[in-house]
Amino acid sequence: MQTWGSHGDVRPFLALAEGLHAAGHDVTLVVTTIDTDAYARMASRPGLRIEAAGAALLGPAEAQGIMEAIYQVRDPMRQAATLMRLVFAPVEDDMFAAAQRLCAQSDLVIGHFIVHPLQVAAQHAGVPYASVFLAHGSLPSAHAHPLGTFGPTVNRALWWLTRRMLNGAFNHYPDRLRRQLGMPPVRDIIDDAWVSPRLTLVAVSPQICVRQPDWPASVHVCGFLDMPNMAVEGALPPHLDDFLAAGDAPVYMTLGSWTPEQPAAQRATLALFTEAARLAGCRAIVQSPSWHDCGVVSDDRVLYVSAAPHHAIFPRCAAVVHHGGAGTTQAATLAGKPSVVIAHISEQEHWGSELRRLGIAGKVLRRRDVTAARLAARIREVLRQPDMAARAAAIGAAMRQENGVQVAVGLIEREFGRDARDPRVAADLPAAMKTGVSPRAGTDPKLSDGG
Repeated sequence: MQTWGSHGDVRPFLALAEGLHAAGHDVTLVVTTIDTDAYARMASRPGLRIEAAGAALLGPAEAQGIMEAIYQVRDPMRQAATLMRLVFAPVEDDMFAAAQRLCAQSDLVIGHFIVHPLQVAAQHAGVPYASVFLAHGSLPSAHAHPLGTFGPTVNRALWWLTRRMLNGAFNHYPDRLRRQLGMPPVRDIIDDAWVSPRLTLVAVSPQICVRQPDWPASVHVCGFLDMPNMAVEGALPPHLDDFLAAGDAPVYMTLGSWTPEQPAAQRATLALFTEAARLAGCRAIVQSPSWHDCGVVSDDRVLYVSAAPHHAIFPRCAAVVHHGGAGTTQAATLAGKPSVVIAHISEQEHWGSELRRLGIAGKVLRRRDVTAARLAARIREVLRQPDMAARAAAIGAAMRQENGVQVAVGLIEREFGRDARDPRVAADLPAAMKTGVSPRAGTDPKLSDGG
């Protein structure tokens, strides 16, 4: 297995790796992320190896500069191209070398859809390949488009244009690697690199993502790839219980992996959140990794924490302010809490729009122009809508009946067999796994449509 990105891109693969290992498979997971050291230190054990590929390239100043450069770009395609050029391209060769090693030692490889080095290596080596999408906005459909739903004719036209733009911006990445191996260029980045014709898993809860009828037959919505909290996610702050007992349920505020590391930028983010909480008249828990170096002090209205496991703290809050990352979005939804999304990039805007469509978030805010007053207004809007809280609670309850890892493992074994060849494994799968729906899914058709 291989993944690249932030913690939200690593955690689901760790969950799936654990699930496959528990099912009796030997698993190697290769991780490439800015915070490589944190995952390089993770202990491996017999049958489950965690490895890091590519050294940490960015210091705090460089990372902050890249983040600001990306979220200041308004055009989604230029934004994605900038992210690839600045953060993906520098480690592409390291990932390709790791991918070739994985293909030489594995019966099956599974990769983050954006990790084209693994797809290229697998195709060249003739090794079966499965793809994992952690968000569903990149899968074309006449029934939906990340910019909105306009009807089949308009959606098809938008996707035709989107494909052309994606091919112009991204094809040269896999084509460079393919030339090294004497392979022909890709025709379409989505069809030929991102989507596996054998198995493509969409790791999104069916409560959020409905499988579109015109998606390829290989595409399955397996659900959120969730797992118990890990050491790298921190622990509950020691005085949390005292803080919670001192007043109303707080609003949790975090920018996740998009939290700036430079002290000046981190102080500005803390000031934004603190002032927004004051203007909104709510209590708040504000997450920032180095808050203790920023001159702020917790009191009975605002508690500052360096890190906290989402699964333990989100259920105890009234709402969650976050950046719209795939993992944080689904963790807030799983906890049954409404969201306020401050998006930095277009994918995060799509997550925010999806939550608004479900009725569990207000209009998306954008990091490049958010102010304390605007954020406070959105927080008040969410907290004053009991129907939104009730809807979030209902969706969270349905989502907690799912088991995305179990479904994903079942789909993998059904398609590839326990030895990547044995078709008899499919006969032993629960019926729900054969349709790609969690065997514990809820019965409300509005809350459990998937597959």
